[in-house]
Amino acid sequence: MKTIVKFVKKEAVLCISLLLALISMAFVPPDKEYIRYIDFHTLAVLLCLMVIMAGLRSLGIFTVIGGWLLGKTHSVRSLAMVMVLLCFGFSMVITNDVALIVFVPFAIDVLVMAGLEDCLVRVIVLQTIAANLGSMLTPIGNPQNLYLYSLSGMGLGSFITLMLPYTLLSFIGLLAACAILFRGKGIDVKVWSGHTLAASEKRETAVYLLLFLAAVASVARIISVYAAGAVVLAVIFLMDRRMLLKADYALLLTFVFLFVFIGNMKRIPEISLWLQSAIDGREMIVSVAASQVISNVPAAILLSGFTDNLPALIAGTNLGGLGTIIASMASLISFKFYGTTADRRNAAYLGTFTLLNLVFLAALLLLWYFIQ
Repeated sequence: MKTIVKFVKKEAVLCISLLLALISMAFVPPDKEYIRYIDFHTLAVLLCLMVIMAGLRSLGIFTVIGGWLLGKTHSVRSLAMVMVLLCFGFSMVITNDVALIVFVPFAIDVLVMAGLEDCLVRVIVLQTIAANLGSMLTPIGNPQNLYLYSLSGMGLGSFITLMLPYTLLSFIGLLAACAILFRGKGIDVKVWSGHTLAASEKRETAVYLLLFLAAVASVARIISVYAAGAVVLAVIFLMDRRMLLKADYALLLTFVFLFVFIGNMKRIPEISLWLQSAIDGREMIVSVAASQVISNVPAAILLSGFTDNLPALIAGTNLGGLGTIIASMASLISFKFYGTTADRRNAAYLGTFTLLNLVFLAALLLLWYFIQ
């Protein structure tokens, strides 16, 4: 029983999505239409990106790059700025959760080594905001973007153009936050990761980067998703099959269960019409609000079944990642890492997190209002 309770706590979103799917099946019994609910295109790309990023992370390539950049810093402000912008930039290509998994522990080690434990809360909170905001620029930045991009049929240029104003304002806001929240005093500790790549690791890194380019080409619809997926999985199986176990299969199953739930809800006329009328014309506000309660990935999947205004839904679920600690599940990754530090102050962290998130959310919603 303890094992079950622990699993439910760890994978609450997965369990809730399974429950919703099972309830919906009571109203719409399983039939041949079920297979059409599932977006195998999105699932295939997600799986490929997950195992590729797991491989690159295991080689330490991101830590090497981060260490090199941090080695050039000479003040608390510049140190914090580099750590925050690492999350912002890398999240665009390695997803927000991977960026946080890589760079938050790195930031904790660096700040402790430099005797800057008092900066931990501010740096980690800004890293989290940066990862969530940087990831919104590209279709591969986060799971909901990948799904909505595939569903919308938008071109890559159109997607980036849609999210570019919000990304630029976010970048300016992060620079301003770092300038305001950190003093410019010098630091004596030379920051370097101490990790270098061996010759064999460099070869593996090159292979993973080629596989990443293949995955991106499939997202851009240059090559077949399934052809790229077959190559990626086959190469990784031969090179290091352990990476196939590193994918977030709970997230993939969550997608499947939510696809089933949405598909069934659309086949119940009364519910489908009510949801469409409730969402129509209010995609931005509804998606931001829904994200605060169920997080932005489930919100994107659920709401996409009842509106054709996918650009508004893309923007809304990305901005909706700001706000509560569960608005973006990636935010919980940072919070868990902070919880492992010696002098953790969880209340202070949550207070700072909520305040800064609301400031960024308000600014971006104002931008959306003026763009309309």
